[in-house]
Order: sequence, then C-alpha cells, then structure tokens
Amino acid sequence: MGGGALGAVALLSGCSGDSEPRRDAGSDAAVALLRARGARDSAALLARYDATVDAHPALARRLAPLREETARHVAVFTAKDRSASPSATASRSPSAGGERVPEVPESEKKALSALAQAERRTADARTTALATAPPELARLLASVAACGAAHVYLLTRHDAD
Repeated sequence: MGGGALGAVALLSGCSGDSEPRRDAGSDAAVALLRARGARDSAALLARYDATVDAHPALARRLAPLREETARHVAVFTAKDRSASPSATASRSPSAGGERVPEVPESEKKALSALAQAERRTADARTTALATAPPELARLLASVAACGAAHVYLLTRHDAD
C-alpha cells in the first residue's frame, strides 16, 4: 500500500553518506517544476478534503488532522525560504487552483475510499519523482509521500472514530 514510500524513506535515511551533493540531479527549472507539481497535487488533495467535509460534515473531526497536514504540504512546497517552517493554513482551500470542486461519493465509506485513492496516487507520484529530484527535494518528497501513505492507512481503517 504505502510500502514504496516507506521504503524510499528508509533508503534515503540510510544513504546519507554522500559528502558531495548531486549537482546533476536538478537544474533550478527542474526543481521549480517538481515543487510546483508538489504544491498543485497537495492543493488538489486539500480541495478534495474540503469537498468531502462539505458533503459529509460528520467526517469533519476525523479528517481535520489529515487536512491540516495536507495544508502544511501546500505551504512547504510553495515556501520561498526553504529553511522556514511554514504553518498550516486554516482557511478553506481554493478549489485546487481554480479547477472544479472534486466530486464526492454519496456514502461516507465511499467518500473515504475516494480520499484514500487520491492520497495513494499522490504518494506514488511523489515516490516516482524521487529518482529525478536533488537530495534536499528528494527528502521532502519522500517525507510527504510517507505522510500520504499514513493518510491512506488512517482513511481505510475500519475501527476509526
């Protein structure tokens, strides 16, 4: 399920012995593109969380922590100062950068499943992007992908709240 993302985190943790940074891994334009994709994907997830809570208010409490983490992901991918620790925005997300609001299934169970599928796709895309990312961005992508894998687990748990 999220084993690829968790494996990537373990791999990156154990492979920090390089004394020389990989300079060939990313031009400024390539890094900017990866960061923009990360921000766009997180904003789309944020819009999906908001649409799900709008359609199923009873899920608001359960989804709030996951939504807040997703908002932090948007902030970290868009932060100008990479050393700053951006705080999560509590405001409602714009619908994924002007795109239409995601469709939410009528049943809560199916809505949670749709959220889990979106999280899984996004985590998988971030894990794939590790291959072309420079070290600093690869660590961020791996961390956010692992977080997404944890979200999948929490969204698919049957005994939650």
